[in-house]
Amino acid sequence: MLSRAVATTWWEHKHRPIAILSVGAIAAHLSLRFGTDVGESVSAYPLYFALAIGGSPLVVDLLVKLFRREFGSDLLAGLSISTAVILGEYLAGTLVVLMLSGGEAIESFAVRRASSVLQSLAKRMPSFAHRKQDAGVNDVTLDELQIGDTIIVFPHEVCPVDGTVVEGRGVMDESYLTGEPYMMSKTPGSPVLSGAINGETALTIHTDRLAVDSRYAKIMQVMRESEQRRPRIRRLGDQLGAIYTPVAVSLALVAWAASGDAVRFLAVLVVATPCPLLIAIPVAVIGSISLSARLGIIIKNPAILETVDKCRTVIFDKTGTLTYGRPQLTEVLVTDAFDASTVLKLVGSLERYSKHPLAGAVVAAAREGGVVLDDANSVSERPGEGLRGEVDQHEIRVISRRQLAAEYPEAVSALPPIAGGLECIIVVDGCYAATYRFRDEPRQEGASFIQHLRPKHAFVRVMLVSGDRESEVRYLADQVGIEEVYFNQSPEQKLEIVREETTKAETIFLGDGINDAPALTAATVGVAFGQNSDVTSEAADAVIMDSSLKKVDELLHVSHRMRTIALQSAVGGMALSLIGMLIAAAGYLPPVAGAVAQEIIDVVAVLNALRVAIAPRRLSDF
Repeated sequence: MLSRAVATTWWEHKHRPIAILSVGAIAAHLSLRFGTDVGESVSAYPLYFALAIGGSPLVVDLLVKLFRREFGSDLLAGLSISTAVILGEYLAGTLVVLMLSGGEAIESFAVRRASSVLQSLAKRMPSFAHRKQDAGVNDVTLDELQIGDTIIVFPHEVCPVDGTVVEGRGVMDESYLTGEPYMMSKTPGSPVLSGAINGETALTIHTDRLAVDSRYAKIMQVMRESEQRRPRIRRLGDQLGAIYTPVAVSLALVAWAASGDAVRFLAVLVVATPCPLLIAIPVAVIGSISLSARLGIIIKNPAILETVDKCRTVIFDKTGTLTYGRPQLTEVLVTDAFDASTVLKLVGSLERYSKHPLAGAVVAAAREGGVVLDDANSVSERPGEGLRGEVDQHEIRVISRRQLAAEYPEAVSALPPIAGGLECIIVVDGCYAATYRFRDEPRQEGASFIQHLRPKHAFVRVMLVSGDRESEVRYLADQVGIEEVYFNQSPEQKLEIVREETTKAETIFLGDGINDAPALTAATVGVAFGQNSDVTSEAADAVIMDSSLKKVDELLHVSHRMRTIALQSAVGGMALSLIGMLIAAAGYLPPVAGAVAQEIIDVVAVLNALRVAIAPRRLSDF
């Protein structure tokens, strides 16, 4: 006996040829029967062949399931084929094989259509790189690249790996990752991301990661995983099938017993086979994943498409979620030994090569002040060491108050008192030069988004949990209208809060995906904002690439819409099948006509499920 896995795999990969074979067999049978004078037994030969090739794997799979006491909707298909052969209804049996194989073909087509975003991502990535060696520049496949290799990215090419610029100055478009519609300046020392589009200038890159470990490859990986994972709502289909199958078999037995005609038993089973929910629900899930991706939302765990709509507590981190994550420079405190304009020019020239949230505020302040920025050299931004580089023959460092105390203790006395908000310390040529203070601006849509959560999405509690100081957290909470506030929370404390709340009700946690990773994992649904987070993090269930609260609202609506359409297709298809079964049980729908009717029901169910991949005019209500 073939194993269940072998039989199922064979069936899944042969559905298209079997569908073609079934159509050919039916056409040949009808031609022989009505176009020639051969006997009925001879005209049935094509049907014998189709049933042997197409029906046998399913019947074998049926026997394995019966042995394991698994009663799904495909059990009906096996019973229909077996009964058709026993009763000599070979045309009806072949039509059942055609229904099953045709349904699988429709599902495969729908999944391919719904997976178009993933295919586009795959086509976008180059298959080779220009590796620079002593002998010159050679094109090599990405698999041949090693960490430490030097490659050249020509103008307008897609960068194939993550690395660091070693030669050249230019810009790169990284909007597909960051959601920011800006060209990022690149100079020696600047990091580059795979998938970024180079500008007008060729850049020489030092490879920091293998192609398979690059950020782009990880995005591809989580997209594939999201398509392959089996979400809970599809298991709901199995549960519905476990109820539907005995009902259908019982009805078929009653029709047989009441009429004494075994053909009615077959007719009822044919109408009941296959159950639309086995096809329609996965199509709706994959379609929702595709729609989300087009909206800038990567669904890493498809199961959340069912659970998001049922969450009743939402917990926000502060920076980058309810704020833009782009603090504004609000105060400049310069020592007497330096000129404020000169310091701003030096710091701004260096900060434009950084991705730190405070960097954009400094660059924006410099541009607003009419400061002309220079090029920087030897840019370095290692974790825990701050930003350093050389501008106009001056060594510039942007560090924290703690770092200044550790490296330049003599300068601590010159620091201003600690105040609310964020700050950074500027050191020029080894001397303390200035303190810059910032405030992070609340999102413009923050208040309206928070206010609509209760009436529109039935959330009961809205919480703000942050590691920032009390003054900053309460200032933001008052701006957006959140009453339940926690401040000065470490990642461990955030984790405990989320765990406790999740025991009370299903929760959504929204954070930046870095320090909030434990809390993202502990929540029922963890949503990371992509601007400051690594998409490869295993913590988040979904990643909002275009950091905005509107995208969170769209995720809520995608979830609700997917559940609604999937259940419409499944329950609606079952209801239509049940009506057909009753008609067949009464003797008004013979097996062949029943098979045609069921095929129409399946097509309608799948077409309805495909609606989920079509973006409606509006997916937000605030």
